[in-house]
Amino acid sequence: MTHPLPPMPRQVGAVNWVGLWTLYAREVRRFLKVHQQTVWAPVVTTLLFYAVFALALGGAVRMIGTVPYLEFLAPGLIMMAMAQNAFANTSSSVVIAKVQGNIVDILMPPMAPLELVFGFVMGGVTRGLLVGLVTGLAIWAFVPIRIAHPEFVVFHALMASMLLSLLGLVGGIWSEKFDNIAAVTNFVVTPLSFLSGTFYSVETLPPVFWWIAHFDPFFYMIDGFRYGFIGRSDGTLGIGILVMLAVNGGLWWLAWRMLKTGYKLKA
Repeated sequence: MTHPLPPMPRQVGAVNWVGLWTLYAREVRRFLKVHQQTVWAPVVTTLLFYAVFALALGGAVRMIGTVPYLEFLAPGLIMMAMAQNAFANTSSSVVIAKVQGNIVDILMPPMAPLELVFGFVMGGVTRGLLVGLVTGLAIWAFVPIRIAHPEFVVFHALMASMLLSLLGLVGGIWSEKFDNIAAVTNFVVTPLSFLSGTFYSVETLPPVFWWIAHFDPFFYMIDGFRYGFIGRSDGTLGIGILVMLAVNGGLWWLAWRMLKTGYKLKA
């Protein structure tokens, strides 16, 4: 009589690819399962913004330099939709897990802190890029969208979605309840979005607000993204790229450090 061999533990190499893929797939399936809320609702909201500026505020006849205002506005609205949804994906995932008490299910598997950060962030990036693509196609149905420099569009879309995903992850780890993450949205994400030149050229601002805008990292992600479409920028593109890389690098380190030390995650 032969006895069955006991189950052998799975060997995990330098990177836990199975765990990493599982976490990423979980994050993507989580928002796709409620796609009416997570994908289509932001598109409708963005189109309403576009309609208000085009019809109610006379945007159809305005010009920003030599660029029609509606062409100038479209990239800013697309970027705002991407940023808000990338932030919402990671922040809501972590806060819900903490409030429901199942965050331990994420911390227990043999995954390094950097792998956890990567899995969460890539889920947020995927949602941000998907919302941006669908929003861009929806706006394109109403106004012609040309792409002057596709490499800037791709780079800034990826960097912006990553920045907001990381910020959402950091905010979610810091938050103890939904009110805390709502405060991050209301007092950090929304003000930085509206002061970044989403709806206007920062060149028209008074000097004080011009300086404030240039210290806002959201300005550089929108300015570079818009340059990719219309070939016009309000800031220095090289500085913008460096700012995006530096801010993302800092947030990667902060998120990794918070998960490594178990900040507000482990009793």
